[in-house]
Amino acid sequence: MSTTRLPRPCVQVTADLVILTVRTGELHILLIDRGNPPYLGQPALPGGFVRDGETLDQAAYREMAEETGLHDGVVTLEQLRAYSEPDRDPRRRVITVAYLALSPELPLPVAGTDAAAARWVLVEEALKTQLAFDHNEILRDCLEAARVRLEHTTAAAAFCREPFTVADLRRVYEAVWGQRLDPSNFRRKVTKTAGFIDPTGERRFPDVGRPAALYTRGNATLLVPPLLRTGTDES
Repeated sequence: MSTTRLPRPCVQVTADLVILTVRTGELHILLIDRGNPPYLGQPALPGGFVRDGETLDQAAYREMAEETGLHDGVVTLEQLRAYSEPDRDPRRRVITVAYLALSPELPLPVAGTDAAAARWVLVEEALKTQLAFDHNEILRDCLEAARVRLEHTTAAAAFCREPFTVADLRRVYEAVWGQRLDPSNFRRKVTKTAGFIDPTGERRFPDVGRPAALYTRGNATLLVPPLLRTGTDES
């Protein structure tokens, strides 16, 4: 019985990066302007093709360095999911793997290789912008993943320069979740969660208002119980 050898499918793989940071109290995402077609000049997530001999992670960190000037050690990338719609790239069949980074305030990016420009953009603004390829969908998915991460882990504390106040931590949650939180409820939940934050015994004395207790990051990585969003504005 003879067998027919089917042609190998021509599929390429890319890594696309959703890099989020809190700047001036608001959540920002790193976007580039594409320097090559397709979508020449259009805003997009940083990223690019995986080269021969590279792993996905190596490609993701290389693209981050080439297109933005940010490097491994400054930003840690985490694989989230793959996107494989057959027509997501007009050039050919391309499967992309999305990476998420949620890092404390980062420096201004420096564009390179096929990025015409790189800049921090308010996430609110980016969500309303027509991004290249299916990058709007990727951004929405990664943003929700970042919000869930803050519900279940202590990642938010890494955004605060030690020592910090509970109000400093609350502002990180408000920036990432995009909603106002009741200060008293937030303080109660945070201070009763074992290992989340540790008191220093010192206070910050502002020019106006009451002194605020100072804290450092605790040794916990998971929040038990989780600090869940309410889905409503608690202002």
